[in-house]
Amino acid sequence: MLKINQLYKSFNNIEVLKGINAEFNSGETSLIIGQSGSGKTVLLKCLLDLHSYDEGDIFYGNKKLNELSENEKMKLKSKIGTVFQGSALFDSMNIEENVMLPLKMFTNYKNDEIEDRANFVLKRVNLINVNKKMPSEASGGMQKRVAIARAIVNNPEYLFCDEPNSGLDPKTAIIIDNLIKEITTEYNIITVINSHDMNSVMEIGDKIIFLKDGLKEWEGSKENIFKTDNNAVTDFVYSSNLYRKVRETFNK
Repeated sequence: MLKINQLYKSFNNIEVLKGINAEFNSGETSLIIGQSGSGKTVLLKCLLDLHSYDEGDIFYGNKKLNELSENEKMKLKSKIGTVFQGSALFDSMNIEENVMLPLKMFTNYKNDEIEDRANFVLKRVNLINVNKKMPSEASGGMQKRVAIARAIVNNPEYLFCDEPNSGLDPKTAIIIDNLIKEITTEYNIITVINSHDMNSVMEIGDKIIFLKDGLKEWEGSKENIFKTDNNAVTDFVYSSNLYRKVRETFNK
């Protein structure tokens, strides 16, 4: 379980997160949505311990993140996979080396074990015979799949994705969405995704959390998001091209 309790975060005396509460469960894809500036990225960075927070608690299991020792934090990081918005592959490393990096950082595996695991996860994300390619030789969709392979190579308990569909065409975006959902279910991972894409909400959202101005404005299912009378949510959803079509479907 991953739980957030009354989380506050400020920058220069300006509150960015205002008492966020949320709980995320294994085997579920939870999407955090909202306009730019709503607090999504700051919240994700707090969960990843990239930002400190002013008040509240983040629980990984029954342990508070801000009470962990440095050694405990390192162990936790070995259980976390992250897919960054721009894939964040290392240009100086080939695809195989990028995927193997977490194993070299967090495990004592032998070289042949590391290579076997890297090949396994590359195959799992439908990438074969690409090991020696450089990131610059890969398409945007392929780079995302490499990033997902790297994120799951340690068999993590937690998977965090920041705008995983950014810059992708709609068809490729759906492929990435479905891949993340399949992996979440298959490995029973707690998956948290920052997104502004209503297509992703409809494809894979088990739980939806809507942030506005640092507040959790709404929480519910992808079905209920089209039935809510919350004006802030409706305004956000209405900006999506899916709005009219999907609203008609769920209101039948």
